[in-house]
Amino acid sequence: MFAITRCLPFVVLAAVLSIELSPAHTLYTGSLLSPAPALAAVTMGPFGSAGVALLAAAICGITAAHNDAWGSEVVYANLLALVVVAVASVATSAVRVRRDRELAHIRRIAEVSQNVVLRPLPARMGVVNTASVYMAAERGAQIGGDLYEAMSTRYGVRLIVGDVRGKGLAAVRSAAAVVGAFREAVHYEQDLAEVMHRCASALGREYELLDRSQFQDPQELEEQFVTVLLAQVSEESLVHLINRGHPPPLVMRGRKVRSLDPVRPLPPLGLEDFLAPPPIRVETFPFLPGDRLLLHTDGVVEARNHCNEFFPLHRTMETLDGATPSEYLDGLRHALVRHTEGRLSDDAAMVLIERVIGGAGRPVL
Repeated sequence: MFAITRCLPFVVLAAVLSIELSPAHTLYTGSLLSPAPALAAVTMGPFGSAGVALLAAAICGITAAHNDAWGSEVVYANLLALVVVAVASVATSAVRVRRDRELAHIRRIAEVSQNVVLRPLPARMGVVNTASVYMAAERGAQIGGDLYEAMSTRYGVRLIVGDVRGKGLAAVRSAAAVVGAFREAVHYEQDLAEVMHRCASALGREYELLDRSQFQDPQELEEQFVTVLLAQVSEESLVHLINRGHPPPLVMRGRKVRSLDPVRPLPPLGLEDFLAPPPIRVETFPFLPGDRLLLHTDGVVEARNHCNEFFPLHRTMETLDGATPSEYLDGLRHALVRHTEGRLSDDAAMVLIERVIGGAGRPVL
């Protein structure tokens, strides 16, 4: 389609030239020359638009001389209209090219930001194989309020998945604060609950630095919070979880999928001033060799189709095949895209880990 649009100005000019130099020159085609520079401005830069304008002026002169029309009001009117449209087209194309360059620069910055907060996970970490995927709801966006990370430590493989309420720069800063605290704490805090405390403290400090002026409604600031799920997989055939208001993970054993719901629900991070959380308890569930564990954000389970039906995550997981976590997660992503017809209402992040059968990996210290 882009190539066709790019060739359209030349097709118009060629048609005008052919008609004017043929016996059909009685047709009035001079007015078709003026739109040519405007069409060129859609896909070409200022130099390309100016070149098309000059070519159209040359064709106007050739056809006028061929038909002995020089000096007529029609020819002068066509040239005047061509000059006006050409000037406007060159200016418009210059603005468009500058904006395209600025957009490309912003996208490169977004990619760098994504690699900081949502960097791809390695295929193998300690005793698990891993895979991850992030899907932005806004077309063209690279990063939002979702976060995830996995680290191989002396205490085992530790993971975090979270979702910041809200969008924009404030959400990205909150996500970066939580992920940064997690990356630091997992190597030094043996207790998983202390890792969660460190993440909560980092988020609290970030909220203190927020620019209050960017919130039109003061209540929006009071409702800022982050749902977080921490997981730890060590040499034992267990997974340790702390869930702060996040969608529970799903464990798949064979073809059966089960939700690991928290026994004692905890409020999200950032709501401590309104909902005093009870003492954090690490909950433990079996995680046997060959089991797969899916950590996800609510953008997955709350995705709807045109009939307003939620994405059937449990049923979809039980029907998918995939030899590796990466292949399985790719199939799950395609199923989600098909269900929503490519129109997500919220960002969606998924992390899949598979307990290795026979043998343990070496942790990175």
